[in-house]
Amino acid sequence: MSLETLSPTGTLKNKPKWLRVKLPTGKKYTQLRGLVDKYNLNTICTSGSCPNMGECWGEGTATFMILGNICTRSCGFCGVQTGRPETVDWEEPEKVARSIKIMDIKHAVLTSVDRDDLKDMGSIIWSETVRAVRRMNPQTTLETLIPDFQGIESHLDRILEVAPEVISHNMETVRRLTREVRIQAKYERSLGVLGYLKENGANRTKSGIMLGLGEHEEEVIQTMQDLRNAKVDVVTIGQYLQPSKKHLPVKEFITPDQFKKYELLGLEMGFRHVESGALVRSSYKAHKHIK
Repeated sequence: MSLETLSPTGTLKNKPKWLRVKLPTGKKYTQLRGLVDKYNLNTICTSGSCPNMGECWGEGTATFMILGNICTRSCGFCGVQTGRPETVDWEEPEKVARSIKIMDIKHAVLTSVDRDDLKDMGSIIWSETVRAVRRMNPQTTLETLIPDFQGIESHLDRILEVAPEVISHNMETVRRLTREVRIQAKYERSLGVLGYLKENGANRTKSGIMLGLGEHEEEVIQTMQDLRNAKVDVVTIGQYLQPSKKHLPVKEFITPDQFKKYELLGLEMGFRHVESGALVRSSYKAHKHIK
């Protein structure tokens, strides 16, 4: 446990100094912020108040969420609204592609809510969005951070067919905590999704986990090894931060030294890229993960 103290409810009282974030600055950030506001563009960077927004935008990378902002799942860590999603917007692929063009994004990350309410679970909109981005932005590279599509191979095949440079699916946590953290998800199913993608032609696969939910070091290392066994190329490891009082509490703030230890272990395991740090999020330094 870190030096931070627990409140009576089991929540850590104060964030450590290494979680302090500088306000984003820079000419490129200011330019993109102006475009987002002017055209009312929807990026996870802004809606999620990502701590790395300034750095990523300065490097020409941004993340866009498709299929609405209401999720059919109710994960204990996620701040996205849960409930009955809105009707699918079939014009969304063109809108996203246009946003990427307006912002002059060099590397785009696409993600989405879970849409278990749809027969195709949103996989058709996913593939159409990639196609639209390719048509309108032929020089832009893509990462698709996909849900598990309940492990249904025909839905995963739609992503493989459009061949994004990177296909991501996050494990989020260790095996023991999966049922608590990702209520409707399954650890083995997520591993199976990543393995299937790689076995069936994915150029590069990627996954991410959050720390500070009560996992033990040996469990983190085992999860990393499970990902390598599934031939995952890139792993991101970051600090979980509680979105609201309704969400799971932070059990521990992981130290920079511990994050560094996981980074070195991951490189020894054979990951092509390991991003490990308190402020690391799924799309952090995403433009480098295609190399």
